[in-house]
Amino acid sequence: MSEEHDDDDAELFRAAIGPVRRLRDTAPPPSAPKPRPRARMAERDEAQAREQFRHALDESLLDAGDALAYRRDEVSPRLLQKLKRGEISIQEELDLHGADTREAEQLLRAFLHDARQHGVGCVRVIHGKGLHGAASIASSGMPVLKNLVDRMLRQRADVLAFHSAPPTQGGTGAVLVLLAPRRLRSS
Repeated sequence: MSEEHDDDDAELFRAAIGPVRRLRDTAPPPSAPKPRPRARMAERDEAQAREQFRHALDESLLDAGDALAYRRDEVSPRLLQKLKRGEISIQEELDLHGADTREAEQLLRAFLHDARQHGVGCVRVIHGKGLHGAASIASSGMPVLKNLVDRMLRQRADVLAFHSAPPTQGGTGAVLVLLAPRRLRSS
């Protein structure tokens, strides 16, 4: 009996609604795009490489009393010794005391460019030992300007050699820089 009752209810419902027409089938909504595949191992390797590089930089930082020294292969060790002893005449000087890293970098670039343009062969850059002032000492206790000067001079093609100055000319708070001669452009 309950089946008859259900059929009657369905019939009553259809009669109350009236005629119906079937809706067209529509495409299902697009699914959310799948995430792009990630190279997780490559990301991990890159992160490890960055960390190792950061540690290598920290290990290569110079301390306040460390001497700066560098020479290109074309510069004889004898010439570097003359520079170390202060036997090469200093023609210009730049004092970076009190400069922050950004300002010091700009000043050093401009100074070396100008010195080279004017045919200056040897200059002195005073960076200080990093013993005074919070801005001159990194959180690791290493002298900021000294390490900045060392890194910048090593990267420049116009720097042939450099060495910390002898004690009478600033010691480990200054560096003597030997610049490559300016090449004339051939016409």
